[in-house]
Amino acid sequence: MKITVISYSYSGNNEALASSIANALGAEHLRISDSKTRSRSTIFMDLIFNRTPMTNPSPESIGDSNLVLFIGPVWVGQIATPLRAYLNYFKTKSVPFAFISISGGADGGNPKLGAELKKRIGKDPLIVLDFHIADLLPKIPKPKRQDTSTYHLTESDVQFLTGEALKQLTQIMPKG
Repeated sequence: MKITVISYSYSGNNEALASSIANALGAEHLRISDSKTRSRSTIFMDLIFNRTPMTNPSPESIGDSNLVLFIGPVWVGQIATPLRAYLNYFKTKSVPFAFISISGGADGGNPKLGAELKKRIGKDPLIVLDFHIADLLPKIPKPKRQDTSTYHLTESDVQFLTGEALKQLTQIMPKG
């Protein structure tokens, strides 16, 4: 089975998780990068105006795959905009896919991710794994946005999250 991991990371946390999952699965790993410098203000402008930013490499450079794992951050409850061109590209493909994210979580979960994926790709994901940095931090005091937005995953965090993802992925992966 050929698995492709397509990842984008702003802080490096999703990149660390994507690399670990790709290595564990023996998957091809396609790292998305911004064509222009990204800042918090461009993130919010993309979200407000529903923009799809230019990224590298182009989605058309993706080869055939039996399963695609999109891994990237969630910004203000939405999938990070640099992933949009790749999500749109897969509208025409019949490849099963999943979405995995490690995001802040100080304000709670992201319950609309599955619906956003279905809207953008036209079919339901096999699974959505929405991990939160807030769950990795001490519960008292309650983690705030500033705590989660500046946190960088440790190697043990990455290994823990990879293990949790693999437990769930192996249950839904297509055979073949």
